[in-house]
Amino acid sequence: MMFVKQMEVGGFAVFAYIVACKVTKEALVIDPAAECERILEEAQSREYRIKYIVNTHSHVDHIMGNRRMKELTNADIIIHEREASSLLHQSPYMMQMFGAEPSPPADITVRDGDFIHIGDVSLKVLHTPGHSPGSISLYRKGMVFTGDTLFVGGVGRTDLDGGSWETLVSSIHKKLFTLPDETIVAPGHNYGDAPKSTIGKEKVYNPYVGLKPGY
Repeated sequence: MMFVKQMEVGGFAVFAYIVACKVTKEALVIDPAAECERILEEAQSREYRIKYIVNTHSHVDHIMGNRRMKELTNADIIIHEREASSLLHQSPYMMQMFGAEPSPPADITVRDGDFIHIGDVSLKVLHTPGHSPGSISLYRKGMVFTGDTLFVGGVGRTDLDGGSWETLVSSIHKKLFTLPDETIVAPGHNYGDAPKSTIGKEKVYNPYVGLKPGY
């Protein structure tokens, strides 16, 4: 059985997630952007052992807790193969603006269709570029963690290096909107009118990528 804890951390409305196997107590953290001690305390309060740090992409606001979380847990850092280089080559200006520590290098890189296993729980890697070239979403039946690809009622920006509006829309329509309508959308930021949504709701109500009748 899968445990999920959504936690808004830091000053940029980033959602970090603890995902764990209730049977084996193995866990991972998605985008530990800040407040790593609080994230770890939450995991330890349930006796979960954090095995992996998974970054949905390499933008500063999502990776700036990597170093501290790795120090606390010795967990392996996982990121898409197209983001591994940019994880280490951040803009000094952006790092200073966010007050960020540089991330250690990735220990493991993934690509579309790979699985990340924690105990009896497996998350499928969906390559969903557009916000960045190596953005990923993580899917298990019933829930998808969408990073900055799809928000509640919104989408990620595409005006940063490697961003593409056409690619983002294609990722959402071909990878995310093909998931079952009841799939819970767990986004990378608390930007919407609710912390979570569903694929079905986003298809209908998302003003940026919602599907028109007859699409």
